Amino acid sequence: MLTDRLMHLTIAGGSEWVMVLLLALSVISISVVVERGLFFRRRRRQLDRVDRALLPLLSGADNGALRRAVAELEDPLLQAALDSAWTREPAAAEKVVASLLSRERLYLERRLTFLGTLGNNAPFIGLFGTVLGIIRAFNDLAVNTRAGSSAVMAGISEALVATAIGLFVAIPAVIAFNYFQRQVDRLLSTTEALSQALLASAQEVGAGGGAGTRTS
Repeated sequence: MLTDRLMHLTIAGGSEWVMVLLLALSVISISVVVERGLFFRRRRRQLDRVDRALLPLLSGADNGALRRAVAELEDPLLQAALDSAWTREPAAAEKVVASLLSRERLYLERRLTFLGTLGNNAPFIGLFGTVLGIIRAFNDLAVNTRAGSSAVMAGISEALVATAIGLFVAIPAVIAFNYFQRQVDRLLSTTEALSQALLASAQEVGAGGGAGTRTS
């Protein structure tokens, strides 16, 4: 009895709803790719600007110059790193920077889980649609035996479209996911290098009796 009900639902729905679902997921995927692409482009430009501005100040700069430069750049992570360098011991400042970098990774990886999940599972969703279509094709043959193998072949070929759409959705999602993951690693490496250089420079200035003094 339960098998008959499930069969009825399978035949009634077919693979059409699976293809509609995949097309909807494709639209969402394209939106995520465009949004993340623009986001990473802005972030790369921002870090390049920060790098050019801070590089001349990281060797022999005084506290005031570093503080003014970081404040003008409006980068919260670097500002927190500089504040930690002047208000905490070196080991504690390193831990603060590591914590900030972990939060930065979460910020950079927003919405990438969707692309990874879609890339891994879209082919299976398409295959599911194909299986439903094949079941429907053989059921149609059982109901109308005079249609012959041509009807079955037509139904199977139509069902295979779901698998093709699943691959069409998955491949760009996987490519985008891998590309954005490389962007995340690159941006985090750049940010970590700037933070460490800023920490070292600020602590060196403080130890050498620069313009600023470490607060307890």
